[in-house]
Amino acid sequence: MKGRLGTLTALYVTQYLGVGFITVGLTAILRDGGTSLDTLALLQIVGLIWPIKFLWAPILDRYGSRHRGHYRSWLLVLQTALVLALLALLPFASPADALGPIIAICAAYVFFSATQDIAVDAVAVRMLADSARGTGNGIQVAASYLGNLLGGGACVLVYDQFGWAPAIGLLVAMTAVGLLVVWRFQEPPRTDRVERVGTAYRALLSVFGQPGCRWWTFGVVPLVYVGAGMAYALVTPALVDAGWSLGRIGVVTGVVTSAPAIVAGLVAGLGIGRFGRGGVLVVGGVALTVSTLLLLPLMNGQAPLGGTVAALCCFMVAYTIANVVLYTVNMDYSRPDTGGTDFTVLSSFGLVCSFVAASIGLAAADRIGYPAVAVAAIVLVAAGVALGLVHQRRFPHRPGPGADQPTAGPAPEQSAVDGVKAVA
Repeated sequence: MKGRLGTLTALYVTQYLGVGFITVGLTAILRDGGTSLDTLALLQIVGLIWPIKFLWAPILDRYGSRHRGHYRSWLLVLQTALVLALLALLPFASPADALGPIIAICAAYVFFSATQDIAVDAVAVRMLADSARGTGNGIQVAASYLGNLLGGGACVLVYDQFGWAPAIGLLVAMTAVGLLVVWRFQEPPRTDRVERVGTAYRALLSVFGQPGCRWWTFGVVPLVYVGAGMAYALVTPALVDAGWSLGRIGVVTGVVTSAPAIVAGLVAGLGIGRFGRGGVLVVGGVALTVSTLLLLPLMNGQAPLGGTVAALCCFMVAYTIANVVLYTVNMDYSRPDTGGTDFTVLSSFGLVCSFVAASIGLAAADRIGYPAVAVAAIVLVAAGVALGLVHQRRFPHRPGPGADQPTAGPAPEQSAVDGVKAVA
């Protein structure tokens, strides 16, 4: 199991390296080169590829090599594509002067990264024993912060000191580690291959036929994500309004708060194994409430460096804890034969909620002010946690029979085909 967790760690971290570089590092480099904010906004749009990756997730569940390993065969291609996409950035030493090719390459990278995530999630669903699911999802969430820290922080520092080629070279080298891991990875043989692509696509809906899945996905997840997302969307504009420089905002929100979030993800994952999904969800909800209250001085225009940084770190820790729980229950509902599709469609809905939350939060703040929106966010999170506790008591998680064939929590016996019948 330690070897499997190590494999997942390497793959999750490397998929986020380039994403962190694109969304944080490259944005800073282009802005420093005089790129307009409108153009930078266009670069951020490529991130929308992630929420729609469920559209091609069933293809990965249906097709794969029996000889090289079903999902390993996909990972060999996709990890290589990630490395090649980053290498394609090398000729553009002045990225601000080649925005067209840069954005095209970044879009290709994000597509490969999102598709790689489908395959890695499917591997996690199949390989992780029940007792390791919390740890595995803690690693996944922590890896996103670590990837952003390295891709968006370390690579920018290298660029500032040594230039474009060394920065991209570092990014390529770190991403190539994932390729080496895939080469050494021995995927357990798959005996439950989905025989028709239509069956795989029907899993997009049949996953919701499992007991309690609709309750969780369309009740608990939106309340928690929208509440937390609304509060976080206020942070950057509130910091600007309080007089912070863009440089300080970038360092604090992109680098400083990542370190405690990484630790929180790993600790939350371990805590799920000890205290259960519901227990850790309560901890995350209480922490989100307290940390949002700590942000109220900022919302009122008071942003002393020490207190504000501490409040932001607490908020990111709390959000990470809640996120690990949400991901773990999503994995409980992911069936082994369609794990890539199930986990992707469930997590993609959470991503959509996060995007919507940012818009709602900013629009509401323009009308009723930052503090009122922050209080509304607390109410939504509290409602989500309460609903989540009721859900876990009514649909308790049932451990799967083994490490190599873990099953969906509330309905472990239900296959993708059975799920279609359940929906009908």
